[in-house]
Amino acid sequence: MLTQTTAVPVPDAAEESQPPRKSGGTWWRHVLGVVALMWALFPVVFLLSAALNKSGSLSTTELLPSSFSLDAFDRLFNDPSRPFTTWYKNAVVIAGGGALATVFIGACAAYAFSRLRFRGRRPGLMALLLLQLFPALLAVVALYLTFSHIGDILPPFGLNTTMGLMLAYLGGAMGSNIWLLKGYFDTVPRELDEAALVDGASHARIFFTMTLRLVAPILVTVFMLAFVGLFGEFMLASIFLLDSDQQTLAVGLYGMSYGNEANRLFGQFAAGSLLGSVPTVLLYLAFQKQLISGATSGSVK
Repeated sequence: MLTQTTAVPVPDAAEESQPPRKSGGTWWRHVLGVVALMWALFPVVFLLSAALNKSGSLSTTELLPSSFSLDAFDRLFNDPSRPFTTWYKNAVVIAGGGALATVFIGACAAYAFSRLRFRGRRPGLMALLLLQLFPALLAVVALYLTFSHIGDILPPFGLNTTMGLMLAYLGGAMGSNIWLLKGYFDTVPRELDEAALVDGASHARIFFTMTLRLVAPILVTVFMLAFVGLFGEFMLASIFLLDSDQQTLAVGLYGMSYGNEANRLFGQFAAGSLLGSVPTVLLYLAFQKQLISGATSGSVK
């Protein structure tokens, strides 16, 4: 049997070719990128110039000083009335300990909401989301009164103590991070948990020995977010910590930026601000890959 075929016209190559894109149409994007970069780097350059300025005062600070010196750093570390090293240590301890505790509490709650089925699970998630709508400023007075009474019974957890401030920070640990963690926990196959349960493993053993290893990127992301937020936190730290040797870096540097000696201490303030950015920059550089992976994967669900 013979089949009849029809010829299909093939368009010419000239008709298929599309007009080339104009290479000069994206120049304005590069200009905006350069302007945004200069806008972001201007405060850093200004602080660096003020810290290296030989005079070390606000009135004589220039964007490009004529002379450079490290006297501001020397005065910063050797000022007995302003213990910069103690402030730095307190900030790192409070931010690091609070961030670790935040990750642990959030991971436990996210695992329960993701893997377990219990009454009130969905209302609990919605309640955590609704609580974020209220500003933290509303709880300052209640926290102050609460910890003033806690100090009468447990002095290490009262006002003007590092442990008390960390405990106050942990009150808001179960917030939006729960949703971020839960979204990443949901991406872990449930078949792994079922296989471990068949082998006789408990939920605690599955959580600590298997699940936490699989969700390491989101744990790093939450740790970084919590560390950055606690390291520069000022409101609660200025209320809870009154003594100079108990203050954090943010509160101590703020005390150098106002008053009659603010002009004279501006060089030390700039030097302390630059040194205060070192932990955050190092953490971002060290965990950049995990931070990007955790933020993008955890926001899918």
